[in-house]
Amino acid sequence: MLVGIGILASRLMGLVRERVFAHYLGNAEAAAVFKAALRIPNFLQNLFGEGVLSGSFIPVYAQLLGKKDADEADRVAGAVFGLLALATGVMVALGMLATPLFVDLIAPGFEGGERDLAVRLVRILFPGTGFLVLSAWCLGILNSHRRFLLSYLAPVVWNIVIIATLLVMGGRYTAGGRAAEEALTEWLAYGVVLGSFLQFAVQVPTVMRLLGRFRPVVSLASASVRQVMKNFGPVVLGRGVVQFSAWVDTAFASLISNRALSSLLYAQTIYLIPVSLFGMAVSAAELPEMARATAEGEAQAHAKLRSRIDAGSRRIAFWVVPSAAALLFLGDLVSGALLQTGRFGAADSRYLWYLLMGAAVGLVASTVGRLYASAFYALKDPKTPLRYAVVRVALGTVKAWFLALWLPERLGLPRELGAAFLTLSSGIVAWVETTLLRRKLRSMVGPVGLPAGLLPRLYGAAVVGGLVALAVKQGLTGLLGPMPGVGVEWGGALLVPPRLHPVLGLLATAVPFGVVYFAVSAALGVPEAGAVFRKVGRKLGLAR
Repeated sequence: MLVGIGILASRLMGLVRERVFAHYLGNAEAAAVFKAALRIPNFLQNLFGEGVLSGSFIPVYAQLLGKKDADEADRVAGAVFGLLALATGVMVALGMLATPLFVDLIAPGFEGGERDLAVRLVRILFPGTGFLVLSAWCLGILNSHRRFLLSYLAPVVWNIVIIATLLVMGGRYTAGGRAAEEALTEWLAYGVVLGSFLQFAVQVPTVMRLLGRFRPVVSLASASVRQVMKNFGPVVLGRGVVQFSAWVDTAFASLISNRALSSLLYAQTIYLIPVSLFGMAVSAAELPEMARATAEGEAQAHAKLRSRIDAGSRRIAFWVVPSAAALLFLGDLVSGALLQTGRFGAADSRYLWYLLMGAAVGLVASTVGRLYASAFYALKDPKTPLRYAVVRVALGTVKAWFLALWLPERLGLPRELGAAFLTLSSGIVAWVETTLLRRKLRSMVGPVGLPAGLLPRLYGAAVVGGLVALAVKQGLTGLLGPMPGVGVEWGGALLVPPRLHPVLGLLATAVPFGVVYFAVSAALGVPEAGAVFRKVGRKLGLAR
């Protein structure tokens, strides 16, 4: 619950950030360049950040806490911090030197002024990424001590600084054409660096109180530290493989168009909300507990692992299936409610919906797969997730090229629809990876995962709810259209507001969708739905 609260707050602020960003920059060239530039130093964060430390540091550190070996735990924390700070510092320096090469690799579609702007932005952004990596070390300490809220609320500070930068500087630059837009993105890059430092700084006082004795050192003398480093290699490679997949998507999108690139990154912001809120929340909370369980006898440890994996996967599926259905049936309203403002219009919301449709296919697989990977990390087996990540990326790269770049032209479809096939390709290969992880996990600890028949019932309930929502949406079609004779000029374009604001349109359709989903899933015997109705009944005084 605490992880979920923290992630929800962070994601809500992230949506506010994206809405403000869309208001001032929309799908302009500078917006696409900034979003692509932000991805390049984020490669370092993802390579050494939360995902890697979750798979290498937390299992060892949490197990030491479970054994009540506080002194060794403190030594591990200090050594990991020292090694991480050294590696990050070197990578930041090398990254700033090699920025032009990174830009050409990540966004080969950028040329001339776009490429020059990307190089400037990446060099500004790189130091901030180092602070985010150290922030992930704080998260590992806090989560292992069961202090979940602060570590997942900290990114709220990062978002607030970026939003403040846009609000303060946005009005000064958006009316000045391309040069002004580029200047705004440079200010925004400096805001990202400041926000990264503050995200790390707010966690430090609590972390220092939890550590009995903190001595940062660069040393591999401890056997526990060597175990972390042994796990670190495969996890880093696994994250590197995943980042390669992200690079492929970004590169292909940049070859399609700037609109496709910026929309792909907007879409990722939206569909990662349920992935983070349910998949990451459950996985992050379960990983330290599963690691503590491995300190017990094998039979008892495997029983506890099965119990936690089964319960976690059921919770994930129950909430993510309707999230996927909402993106599929109501993606235009979701996009409009979250982003439609200023220079991001109704046509942009509809285009973004196509990308969300593709993403909906693999949403459940992506979230459940995170939990399965965490189980392997708790078992100190990071090599298995690495192998299957390689399979996923290899298949995904081939599928992405075929579906996004080759197929639309052959079918006579608009080239920009290739971005929707990018998200579809990622969803398909996510199911392949999750299936492989589950099969291997079953061979190690016994039958785990979602019980047979649960997903069909959940998807059936979600489809019924989606059809009801579509009927309501159809009835609101006139109100959701533009208001004739009303509009304002913005950047040379006439912006016409809808009769009914997209937020109200989303509420009008999402509420009946949710009610029908819960009712049908409860009628189909899904225990989680019955539990929700009982809780609501107790709140309303209708049930004990």
